[in-house]
Amino acid sequence: MEKDRQIIHMDQDAFFVSVEMKKNPGLIGKPVIIGGGGDRGVVASCSYEARKYGIHSAMPGRTAKLLCPQAIFLRGNMEEYSKASHEITEIIAERVPLFEKASIDEHYIDMTGMDRFFGCMTFATELREKIMKETGLPISFGLSVNKTVAKIATNESKPDGHKHVPFLEVQPFLNPLAVHKIPGIGHATYKKLSEMGVRHIETLTQIPQQLMFKILGQHGLSLWQKANGIDLAPVLPYRERKSIGTQATFENDTMDIAKLKSIITGMVTGLTFQLRNQKKLTACITVTIRYTNFETVTQQERIPYTSLDSILIQKAHHLFEKVYSKRMLLRLIGVKLSHLVNGYEQIGLYDVSEEEYSLYQAMDKVRNNFGDEAVVKACIVTQPPRDQNNKVIKYNPRKKKIALDQITEEGETENDHRKRSKIRSFMSEKGIIGAKSYD
Repeated sequence: MEKDRQIIHMDQDAFFVSVEMKKNPGLIGKPVIIGGGGDRGVVASCSYEARKYGIHSAMPGRTAKLLCPQAIFLRGNMEEYSKASHEITEIIAERVPLFEKASIDEHYIDMTGMDRFFGCMTFATELREKIMKETGLPISFGLSVNKTVAKIATNESKPDGHKHVPFLEVQPFLNPLAVHKIPGIGHATYKKLSEMGVRHIETLTQIPQQLMFKILGQHGLSLWQKANGIDLAPVLPYRERKSIGTQATFENDTMDIAKLKSIITGMVTGLTFQLRNQKKLTACITVTIRYTNFETVTQQERIPYTSLDSILIQKAHHLFEKVYSKRMLLRLIGVKLSHLVNGYEQIGLYDVSEEEYSLYQAMDKVRNNFGDEAVVKACIVTQPPRDQNNKVIKYNPRKKKIALDQITEEGETENDHRKRSKIRSFMSEKGIIGAKSYD
């Protein structure tokens, strides 16, 4: 029965910001925002100090700047966040019988039946303390009879807290809360419920199920059940990542086909590099575009398992040509590789030469030693400067030395200039806001 279940929901507090504060303690106590730096940037995460100004995730960066001009904007580093998330997952995996990784910063743990050996609340408290001690990152948790109530309990205990909601206290705990506290209620649903006069969970519990189904369909029934503390969803065992993707939002909308294909090439090469490092292959590629009117179109294709640049770049360009059917400006483009499996590329007899495999191995070795941008496709490198006659301006070491001396006089070291002057990809030079996604 549901009343006998013991579900723990653990969630990091402002995870991305916490990782940055651990790296730079000077940020502690200040309004910090991850992402949202450009005019079209979106807030990925923000500190609790920033939230006091009304800032929240998914808010446009421009709005966040208006609400809190003194906020510190950081670009963020997804690789560091993924590494920290993996460390937390390993700690949990070593100590619990069954857990589900719901996102990069939250986990569900099923401790049903384990309370006969030790108290689940005591266990959850000790696990939380161990995570904070070994990672140096704050975390909160909620313990209750199902995933929904446990998640709400976690959110109510944040930041840096914990809450236990036993079976008999579920409804008294839920009733006074605002209806938007229920997971799954977005802006549109909340607006519709508010128009009906439903602003608290207790009011939602008093609406007949048939009426909720008539208004919101199956989603309405699900919300009614959650409002009544009913959630039979199981804790699904942790599974490996099945897809990896990246997308870019342009500072200025564009319909330059050559530029767009160059960006796609850069995205694919970055993703295939990650695949080969993780010893994985993909069997499905997806290309997504968003027009200037926010219409989003997606096209995907199943392919034989591979992790080779040449094959995936060709497929990505083909899908882009199919999906880009309107002569309209684009504001976003993305590529995703899915149906991932563990394995190595097999050398083909006719399609790909052995020399090409050797080339990819050599390129990966250079990137692992000197950084992702140490070797890039020529088509994604920023074009050389040209004069008024459209002729390439030739490299002049004497002029560079003069410019370097001027920079040094202004306070920047020669080493700083060299770091800033290294080859950059087309995407990073053309004002593109990028994001990676993992499933």
